[in-house]
Amino acid sequence: MAVVYTAEVTSTGDGRNGAVRSSDGLLDLPLSSPKAVGGSGTATNPEQLFAAGYAACFHSALRVSARESRTALTDDTVVAEVALHKEESGFRLSVVLTVELPGLDAVEARRLAEAAHGRCPYSKAIRGNVEVRVNLAA
Repeated sequence: MAVVYTAEVTSTGDGRNGAVRSSDGLLDLPLSSPKAVGGSGTATNPEQLFAAGYAACFHSALRVSARESRTALTDDTVVAEVALHKEESGFRLSVVLTVELPGLDAVEARRLAEAAHGRCPYSKAIRGNVEVRVNLAA
């Protein structure tokens, strides 16, 4: 399989309370742990960055699935909620993706969401490792 793109990001400082910067400089952010886990909550955190990437990637996969089935989408959105769980051995993540597809019936919306989940690189990467629930917005 040919590599078509590689993102390179460097973490400096104190991990969750440090900073991240991409090799091209387009991403350059301070980090802070969320208040919920004892941090200051004054900057973005790894869970927010993961949620942003997953939401965007899944939304693109959803759009590709819709184009392939010749389904027009309007005002569609994807919300990714990434939860951090405390366990005896440390932490783990879970994800809830909420897909809003105005104007589509529930059967078609579910079909497109499942197709997107099958093709999204983020979904593929964490399948079997992270609990992911895909919901349709009411």
